[in-house]
Amino acid sequence: MALPATKKEYPLSMRLPSRDIELIDRAATIRGSSRTEFVREAAVRAAADVVMERAVVGMSGAGFAAFARAIAGQGKPVRALVKVLARKSPWE
Repeated sequence: MALPATKKEYPLSMRLPSRDIELIDRAATIRGSSRTEFVREAAVRAAADVVMERAVVGMSGAGFAAFARAIAGQGKPVRALVKVLARKSPWE
Protein backbone atom coordinates (compact mmCIF):
# COMPACT_ATOMS: atom_id res chain seq x y z
CA MET A 1 0.00 0.00 0.00
CA ALA A 2 1.40 3.39 -1.00
CA LEU A 3 1.95 6.00 1.69
CA PRO A 4 0.01 9.25 1.30
CA ALA A 5 2.02 12.18 0.01
CA THR A 6 3.06 14.68 2.66
CA LYS A 7 1.82 18.20 2.24
CA LYS A 8 4.61 20.69 1.55
CA GLU A 9 2.67 23.94 1.43
CA TYR A 10 -0.20 25.29 3.50
CA PRO A 11 -2.53 28.18 2.62
CA LEU A 12 -2.64 31.24 4.84
CA SER A 13 -5.37 33.83 4.49
CA MET A 14 -5.55 37.32 6.04
CA ARG A 15 -7.86 40.30 5.87
CA LEU A 16 -5.92 43.56 5.69
CA PRO A 17 -6.93 47.18 5.21
CA SER A 18 -6.24 48.64 1.78
CA ARG A 19 -3.51 50.94 3.13
CA ASP A 20 -1.59 47.91 4.42
CA ILE A 21 -1.94 46.15 1.07
CA GLU A 22 -0.75 49.27 -0.75
CA LEU A 23 2.33 49.50 1.47
CA ILE A 24 3.10 45.78 1.13
CA ASP A 25 2.69 45.96 -2.65
CA ARG A 26 4.97 48.98 -2.85
CA ALA A 27 7.66 47.25 -0.78
CA ALA A 28 7.30 44.02 -2.78
CA THR A 29 7.72 45.95 -6.02
CA ILE A 30 10.85 47.64 -4.69
CA ARG A 31 12.26 44.23 -3.77
CA GLY A 32 11.19 42.75 -7.11
CA SER A 33 9.02 40.08 -5.53
CA SER A 34 5.35 39.20 -5.40
CA ARG A 35 3.08 40.20 -2.56
CA THR A 36 2.88 36.59 -1.41
CA GLU A 37 6.65 36.09 -1.42
CA PHE A 38 7.25 39.42 0.33
CA VAL A 39 4.73 38.66 3.09
CA ARG A 40 6.04 35.09 3.48
CA GLU A 41 9.65 36.27 3.84
CA ALA A 42 8.67 39.02 6.31
CA ALA A 43 6.57 36.65 8.41
CA VAL A 44 9.24 33.94 8.50
CA ARG A 45 11.94 36.50 9.41
CA ALA A 46 9.77 37.91 12.23
CA ALA A 47 8.99 34.41 13.50
CA ALA A 48 12.67 33.47 13.50
CA ASP A 49 13.48 36.63 15.48
CA VAL A 50 10.90 35.76 18.13
CA VAL A 51 12.16 32.18 18.40
CA MET A 52 15.78 33.34 18.66
CA GLU A 53 14.85 35.73 21.49
CA ARG A 54 13.96 32.65 23.51
CA ALA A 55 16.87 30.47 22.39
CA VAL A 56 19.01 29.09 25.18
CA VAL A 57 22.75 29.04 24.55
CA GLY A 58 24.50 26.30 26.45
CA MET A 59 28.22 25.88 26.96
CA SER A 60 30.63 24.14 29.24
CA GLY A 61 32.12 25.82 32.29
CA ALA A 62 35.45 26.16 30.50
CA GLY A 63 33.73 27.59 27.43
CA PHE A 64 31.88 30.15 29.54
CA ALA A 65 35.09 31.13 31.34
CA ALA A 66 36.78 31.72 27.98
CA PHE A 67 33.79 33.75 26.79
CA ALA A 68 33.80 35.85 29.99
CA ARG A 69 37.54 36.55 29.60
CA ALA A 70 37.06 37.56 25.98
CA ILE A 71 34.34 40.11 26.70
CA ALA A 72 35.96 41.45 29.87
CA GLY A 73 39.32 42.10 28.25
CA GLN A 74 40.56 45.33 26.74
CA GLY A 75 39.11 45.98 23.32
CA LYS A 76 41.35 46.49 20.31
CA PRO A 77 40.66 49.34 17.90
CA VAL A 78 39.67 48.37 14.38
CA ARG A 79 41.74 50.67 12.19
CA ALA A 80 39.21 50.90 9.35
CA LEU A 81 36.37 51.68 11.77
CA VAL A 82 38.41 54.33 13.59
CA LYS A 83 39.17 55.94 10.22
CA VAL A 84 35.50 55.98 9.20
CA LEU A 85 34.35 57.38 12.54
CA ALA A 86 36.99 60.14 12.41
CA ARG A 87 35.63 61.49 9.09
CA LYS A 88 33.33 64.47 9.03
CA SER A 89 29.73 63.73 8.18
CA PRO A 90 28.63 64.93 4.71
CA TRP A 91 26.19 67.38 6.31
CA GLU A 92 28.87 69.01 8.49
